Amino acid sequence: MDDRAKYRIKQLSIFSENRPGRLMDIARDMKEAQVNILGFTIAEGSGYGVVRMLVDKPEKAYEKLTSEGHVVKFTDVLAVKMEDKPGGLYDLTVMLKEAGINIEYAYGYRNHPSAVLILKVEEVDRAIDCILASGRTLYDTSHFK
Repeated sequence: MDDRAKYRIKQLSIFSENRPGRLMDIARDMKEAQVNILGFTIAEGSGYGVVRMLVDKPEKAYEKLTSEGHVVKFTDVLAVKMEDKPGGLYDLTVMLKEAGINIEYAYGYRNHPSAVLILKVEEVDRAIDCILASGRTLYDTSHFK
């Protein structure tokens, strides 16, 4: 297996009608499946939304959500350990821009004493190489269990 594979974090993208109770349905499904939600974001569109989630058991979550009728897709994302101080995001984005790597979307959460930036990029393997070569830390899949 390619060493870079361990840095590809499986994110669930759940496509959902934007109406009251839909997030509750997803949360209930995760509770019933005993899947812990580690991070999530919701992007809103015209009448629909995309719930992006990191969970401790992605395959189990996928099975439960699809069995309940949700449209779900796996997406590989990267989890970059960030210093929790001003300028950290700027420095990372400068490095990626100079490498010609486009960030499709990102979200983050604080994980004291640091923070975690979740990145969806076009060229995952090249981004892994660039981030590691810069001396930054990528969390691997074991961090999300």
